[in-house]
Amino acid sequence: MENLTIELSRYLIIILLAIYTLYCFTVFRSSDKRRQNRLFNKQIGLLYMIHFICYLVLFLEAKNPKLLILYMLQIAFFAIVSAVYKVVYKNLSRLVLNNMLMLLMFSFVMLTRISYSLAVKQFVIASISIAICVIVPFIIDKAKWLENLGVLYAIAGIGLLLVVLAFGKTQYGAKNWLFIGSFGFQPSEFVKIVYVFFMASLLSKTSNFKQVAIVSILAGVQVILLVLEKDLGGALIYFVTYLMMIYVASHNPIYLGAGLLGGSAASVIAYKLFSHVRVRVMAWKDPWSCIDNEGYQITQSLFAIGTGGWFGLGLGKGLPKSIPVVESDFVFSAISEEFGGIVAFCIVLICLSCFIMFINIAMKMKRTFYKLTALGLSIVYGFQVFLTIGGVTKFIPSTGVTLPLISYGGTSVLSTIIIFCIIQGLYVHNK
Repeated sequence: MENLTIELSRYLIIILLAIYTLYCFTVFRSSDKRRQNRLFNKQIGLLYMIHFICYLVLFLEAKNPKLLILYMLQIAFFAIVSAVYKVVYKNLSRLVLNNMLMLLMFSFVMLTRISYSLAVKQFVIASISIAICVIVPFIIDKAKWLENLGVLYAIAGIGLLLVVLAFGKTQYGAKNWLFIGSFGFQPSEFVKIVYVFFMASLLSKTSNFKQVAIVSILAGVQVILLVLEKDLGGALIYFVTYLMMIYVASHNPIYLGAGLLGGSAASVIAYKLFSHVRVRVMAWKDPWSCIDNEGYQITQSLFAIGTGGWFGLGLGKGLPKSIPVVESDFVFSAISEEFGGIVAFCIVLICLSCFIMFINIAMKMKRTFYKLTALGLSIVYGFQVFLTIGGVTKFIPSTGVTLPLISYGGTSVLSTIIIFCIIQGLYVHNK
């Protein structure tokens, strides 16, 4: 009976998530608000159903009563967030809220599958993050002076990155962690939000050549500091965000072309200077030739994705722990192995619908500062998703960045929830 339940669960999850994903792209075909709300409510219902099936399978396999407690706490979490955020964020984007909760749900499930203790930590971090972000709409609505602090944002970002460069600890080849006792966090995850505020503030005043030069120098210092810390994934996200914000603010294709040429030259220089960049490129080009060393992680990722096929092996039936750092950098591979390619593709589409909604919100902003802020945060989110999924599927070299909201990581989850809530706050403020 248990084996039959686990087997059927694979197909039920695929069907339910496919319906949820379809609603992400069809909900706006009608302008009828009542119909839209019905579809959004159906999405929440689908979330609860998928969540129940996943934890039922996990409980049948582990027979651990702690799973029931964690499951009930998560049910309460989803219910409270859905209720409270509708009150705090008046006329909020239900799609953004639903997608955030769905991605967090998959994070809780996969981390419970990989490590119960990590799942508990992730749940606590997400709960604290959600509670903190209750104040976001109040800050956006009341603090009009936020758009006048451009230089201060830049100084704060540079200062924090300098502290990391001086006192940070190296993990997985990058010196981007600060530790206070046993508590560690990545300041660059928070600096990228301040970085977007700094650029939006300065570029909202004017986008003439002098202002663009000032912004470029201040942004370049932060990117260089990340390169010196060997956090090249973060540096790439910062650079692409800078490039797109400059282009949108100035409407000058020369800046875009010059930036692309400069970025290409910097990539070649980084390849020559840093050995771990050469290792990642080598593992990307031909991981099979170094499968026992440099290519081990990416080959295990490809094995997992290939083994899962379209329908997956079933939750609990794969070997996710065979992939190094699977809980953070390669969680997408574990999802592909156990849930299958269809579910993995649906998750990509859900992330894409978030990005499209973010861009749509940015386009509707009336004030230039808010428009550029929403755009910059959208690029940060969308490009990070691209880097993560591209890296685990061998589409591009692995950059060591996390999959937003799904991968394990305190600072990553907190910063991504803040990004979602800032854009949600901007949407509410604009309406």
